[in-house]
Amino acid sequence: MSPAERSRSFERHRHRDVQGGWLRPAVFGAMDGLVSNFALIAGLSGGQADRSTVVLAGLAGLAAGAFSMGVGEYVSVASQSELAEAEIEVERRELEAHPAAERAELAARYEERGLSPELAAEVAAALHRDPREALEVHARDELGVVPGELPSPWLAAFSSFGSFSVGAILPVLPYLLGASDLWPAAVVAALGLFAAGALVSRVTARSWWFSGLRQLAVGAAAALLTYGIGALIGVSGL
Repeated sequence: MSPAERSRSFERHRHRDVQGGWLRPAVFGAMDGLVSNFALIAGLSGGQADRSTVVLAGLAGLAAGAFSMGVGEYVSVASQSELAEAEIEVERRELEAHPAAERAELAARYEERGLSPELAAEVAAALHRDPREALEVHARDELGVVPGELPSPWLAAFSSFGSFSVGAILPVLPYLLGASDLWPAAVVAALGLFAAGALVSRVTARSWWFSGLRQLAVGAAAALLTYGIGALIGVSGL
């Protein structure tokens, strides 16, 4: 295959990044912000809270939730990356101290995948000629990570913070614009939930309408639950 043909084949078969560290916190943040803040507003509305109380609670929920999500994602991803780096360093020391044993281990792994013992030993020897290549192969096979390509905790934190803020502000917007009833916020939240679910379908195998309806159902269930709790507490005077 010529270089031009290999390039065209690569372009036809290019995969999306599934380990970049931004998609999960961004999606989770937007969904969590929209569902949690709309549910909070619904609960206050069920308890007959006035407009100013709903706005204050909605903005406070946005600020607290976004900060919590951002910090949580940073700590989580940083801890995971630090653990991976520590294990990569263990593998690096093993390659330096016991190169023959590590090469034999790699060859045995290729044999398990169907290569003949001779070819497996030849491939392992070729990969071990470059220490960086050997470390990458061992880390990928044994740890499931690639040195130098670990998720960024800052990227995860900012993705989570920003997406939560966007999701959480949507149900508050009608109140900021003068609404005093729940239904305008419910309409905006429902549209946002469906749109967010449909958007997620672009990076999954699900259809856009299934993802949208699923997210809408989850958000509606949370809002109905908190509305009922708010109404119960408001009526009972607790």
